[in-house]
Amino acid sequence: MPAVMAGTDAVACVRWQEGGDTVAAPWHSEAGLAAPPRVEVADDTMRADDAYRLACAGTALLWRGDFHNARQLLQAMARRIDRRNAAAKPAANLTEAFHRKRMAQVQRARILGCVLVPVDADCRIPLRRAPDVRDACLAAWGDAAVPCVVSLREVLGLVGAYEWRRRGVEIPALGDRIHPHYGVFSPVRGEYVDLVAQAPWPGGNVPASAFDIGTGTGVLAAVLARRGVAKVVATDQDERALSCARDNAGRLGLSAAIAVVQADLFPEGRAPLIVCNPPWVPGKPSSALEYAVYDPDSRMLRGFLGGLAAHLAPGGEGWLILSDLAEHLGLRSRQTLLDWIAAAGLKVLGRLDARPVHGKASDADDPLFLARAAEVTSLWRLGIA
Repeated sequence: MPAVMAGTDAVACVRWQEGGDTVAAPWHSEAGLAAPPRVEVADDTMRADDAYRLACAGTALLWRGDFHNARQLLQAMARRIDRRNAAAKPAANLTEAFHRKRMAQVQRARILGCVLVPVDADCRIPLRRAPDVRDACLAAWGDAAVPCVVSLREVLGLVGAYEWRRRGVEIPALGDRIHPHYGVFSPVRGEYVDLVAQAPWPGGNVPASAFDIGTGTGVLAAVLARRGVAKVVATDQDERALSCARDNAGRLGLSAAIAVVQADLFPEGRAPLIVCNPPWVPGKPSSALEYAVYDPDSRMLRGFLGGLAAHLAPGGEGWLILSDLAEHLGLRSRQTLLDWIAAAGLKVLGRLDARPVHGKASDADDPLFLARAAEVTSLWRLGIA
């Protein structure tokens, strides 16, 4: 990537000293992080201890050496972070353990994000033994791809996400695969999909239409369509999610049954079935992808409940798919959820429960193990009171 002399510009830039000059390049961060204020050039002679010390102090390292050596450096820095976290005294309770883990995750991402690599205009990394990341970058950035400096950690995430998209995720309830796009949460937790695939229809009959609120990859809209719903309106605010849901509907041959619409929660009109799988944990996301997991102040959950009655057809049901992990972590009580349901003019018609089967539910070394082991994912069948 050709460096340019530093000057005034409209885009965020990283600046560093090289060859006796101050040079600059556009900065790219999918998480929206500010450009690092201090950047030093580093190569294969950089020791992991020195890199770790500099990163902890807020100095980023623009890599000019071998790409694989940069990956090894990143792994060595990660081991030092893990050792430091393992030495911390145990948390007093699960709520404290959760907040500590979130803080540790943010700090880990900040430190590891300090190893930077250049990306050329054609989405190549001009380093020795660098892999071909063009397809991964173009799939994530599209027309926004420009010569830039980006964290190595983000590049590795782009490559991993591209493999998820290329291979897809097997969804037993569909008998097919869903292909998540970069920045769209992958449906790896199968229990919530199975609940939607098994829940009894409102009134015992297949509804003519349904809304899927916050569709993401479109997996729940696809399950409803495969179960026989003639018209599913799937909504989301995120452009990547909208593109992903349309792509998956087309791959599955369901484009005629699924209309993907940009909306903040609800589309216009009413439906006899409205499904929503909001983020399960109230908390502040640290990246765009984390908005699928963390719901600041339970905004989406409360918004869905508050608007459900106005969009349900007479005799219709709202299906709220929600884990009780937040309850076990002391972040939201069951009574609070029930109070929100009642305040929205709704009543609980029934509930289907499922236990998680993911690896963390049986990992006793996870600081949140007790909460994960007790977790239940539920499909709440809600009607107008």
